[in-house]
Amino acid sequence: MTYEAITAAAADIARRTGRPSHRLAVVLGSGLSAYAASLPGAVEVPYREIPGFPIPKVEGHSGSLFSADLGGAGVMILAGRVHSYEGWDLSDVVFAVRTAVASGCATVVLTNAAGGVGDGMAPGDLVLIRDHVNLTARNPLAGPNDDRLGPRFPDMSSVYPGELRDLARRVGRRVGVTLGEGVYAWFPGPSYETPAEVQMAKRLGADLVGMSTVPEAIAVRHMGGRVLGISLVTNLAAGISPTPLSHEEVTATADAARERFTRLLDALLPELM
Repeated sequence: MTYEAITAAAADIARRTGRPSHRLAVVLGSGLSAYAASLPGAVEVPYREIPGFPIPKVEGHSGSLFSADLGGAGVMILAGRVHSYEGWDLSDVVFAVRTAVASGCATVVLTNAAGGVGDGMAPGDLVLIRDHVNLTARNPLAGPNDDRLGPRFPDMSSVYPGELRDLARRVGRRVGVTLGEGVYAWFPGPSYETPAEVQMAKRLGADLVGMSTVPEAIAVRHMGGRVLGISLVTNLAAGISPTPLSHEEVTATADAARERFTRLLDALLPELM
């Protein structure tokens, strides 16, 4: 998608929500989309009504943008995301977060459902992403670069700033939500990883494996935004889990963790504004 398409989508969102800008965006991962509607005074705009927005096809990704007011500033909630395994080009995969940054969001919170690889990980754990490993050999910045979006060679040494993770941990302690920390490895999907692939990721330093988040984080960083990544461990990865993996397990664990996740976001989002 072009710079013009991104800015046109941002302008359309401002018109539909009545908010000329937003300061913070949150992308809700598998099974977590229900949180958006809980925000007081939230205005819902279905993705299909926003020019250029791709529409998710995966269960658990509702496909609506919600705009709410927190302390006098706009927060944008993206309930659902598209994935490259659905057949989308990476420029489409990152279109929503690029639009969020173009709308004024200096910080983007990326949440996801992930498989646990690191020692001590358990289903239901909430884990802050410290860094990522791209195992897809794909990058949303490949191709011509538009300098209006960001530099040709953006620095990736601090995609997930330590000060945001420190803030999240302080808030978590205050509301009784424990947060781990780890490295997220991006696999292309849609098949779950094999036991050998999981062991490879673990030896490369990964604690989490999943099929999203990394291209969005790269695109946000490219545009100068800050990223806070939060993974919900919905299952132990292949070769670690004693049972076969399923999407139903992912959504069931997300449902069970919703209260803790909601409690964390309710306290954290105002601190990020």
